[in-house]
Amino acid sequence: MRARDIRIQFRLTEKEAASFDDIVTRSGLSRSAYLRCLIKGLVPVELPPPDYFAFARELHFIGNNLNQIAQKAHVLGVIDAKRYSEESRALEKVTKEIWEAVYRHKEMDRWLPPRSGE
Repeated sequence: MRARDIRIQFRLTEKEAASFDDIVTRSGLSRSAYLRCLIKGLVPVELPPPDYFAFARELHFIGNNLNQIAQKAHVLGVIDAKRYSEESRALEKVTKEIWEAVYRHKEMDRWLPPRSGE
């Protein structure tokens, strides 16, 4: 027997169905998974843009390097100024790229679910 053996059906207008499908697609979930989240009181959000994961890896790498610089400075009592400056510039560059990617691709109303009655 299936864990989910109760089937619920309901009807939508074409406009409602198109809007629902758009929201579900942007979330990366199936229709069923999306509705189960709503039932649990959770509102699924859109998947991040494809560049997100590349940015996250790069930020992790830079953060790791800055942590190594801090550990070395703590042990030796000296900061590697050249390496610190390079990593700071890299962090500024990635931060700028993230802001550009977010604001270039995002339309404010597309990131919000449709208002009730639409």
